Amino acid sequence: MPRPTSVEFTALSPAAPDGVTTTTRLRRSGMSPRAVAARCRPGGPWRRLLPGVLLLGDGEPNRRQMLRAAALYAGAGAVVSGLDALRAHNIRVVPSRQVQVLVPVQRRVPSLDFVNLERTSRIPEPMVDEGLAFAPPARATIDLARREMDPDRLRRLLSLPVYYGLCTSDDLREELDAGNQRGTAAVREMLRNLGSMGDTYLQGLARELLDFAPLPPPVWNVTVCDSMGRPIGTVDAWWDEVALGWQFGAGGASSRVPKMNHLALSAAGVVLVQTPPDQLRDNAKATVRELTSAFANAARRRRPRVRALGMVPATV
Repeated sequence: MPRPTSVEFTALSPAAPDGVTTTTRLRRSGMSPRAVAARCRPGGPWRRLLPGVLLLGDGEPNRRQMLRAAALYAGAGAVVSGLDALRAHNIRVVPSRQVQVLVPVQRRVPSLDFVNLERTSRIPEPMVDEGLAFAPPARATIDLARREMDPDRLRRLLSLPVYYGLCTSDDLREELDAGNQRGTAAVREMLRNLGSMGDTYLQGLARELLDFAPLPPPVWNVTVCDSMGRPIGTVDAWWDEVALGWQFGAGGASSRVPKMNHLALSAAGVVLVQTPPDQLRDNAKATVRELTSAFANAARRRRPRVRALGMVPATV
C-alpha cells in the first residue's frame, strides 16, 4: 500500500488542518483520484470520515477532527452549534457523539453518521476559532434546549450560559422568540420558572473575574457562624483560610435588601468586600484589586473564630 512521503504531507498540510481534508482539496493539491482511493482502502494510511471528507490517518478521529469533518461536509457558511459551541465558549460540558451544525436553509445536505444538520434561515454571526465557526452562547443553548426532554437537564442547560456570564435570561428569551418554534413549549415554561437568574448571572461574572485574580479559589454561597455555631451572615464567596467574605449578588453593596448581616460579620472579625453589581459588570480590574488587597489584609491579621456552613465547591 503506498504511503505518503514527508514531502506529500508538507504539501498537503495547508489543505488539511487537523489532518482532515476533502477529496476536492487533495485533487487541487495535485493528487489523482486513484492515489486518494488507494490510500483510503482497508488497511490504508487514510480513512473516509464522511462523503468527500478524509482523515489523513488511520486511527479514530478526535473531537476537533470530527468538528472539522462536520464543517467540511456541511459546506460553506455552516456553523457548529449545541454542546460543541458551548465548549468553544469555555463552558464545561461533555459533548455527545453528534455534532450539531446549522446550514443555510437552501442547503440540501442530509444528516449522516455523527453529523446532525439543521437548515435555518437565521445563520448566526459566529465566533471563528482556527477556521471553525461556532454559534454564540444564546443560540447554541436554545438549539440544544429544543431537543432536551429531561426537565432537570433542561434547567441546568438554560442556567449554564447565564452562570458563566456569557448571556442573560433575556438573551435566551429573545433567541427563543426569534427562532423555530418547534419544540419550544417546555423551554419557554422553564425560562418562565427560572425568572431573571440575576444572581446566577452575577455569580458567573464573579467566577470569570476570579480566573484572572491572584487568589486561591473560594467556596460559594455560605452562611458564616460565630464560635458558638450561630449564623451571623451570608456571603456569595468565602475564603475560609483567611475568613474573607465577598458579597455581590442580591444583597451586595447597592442592594435595598442587605444580606444578613454585614455589621455582624465585620464585628466578628470577618474581612468583608461588598461589590455593587454594576461594578462587577463594568470594572473588573478595580474589583480584582479590591479583593487582592482585602485577602492580603485578612492574611496578616489573626483569623477570627468563625466557620462557614453549606459550602459549595467553585465548579458547576
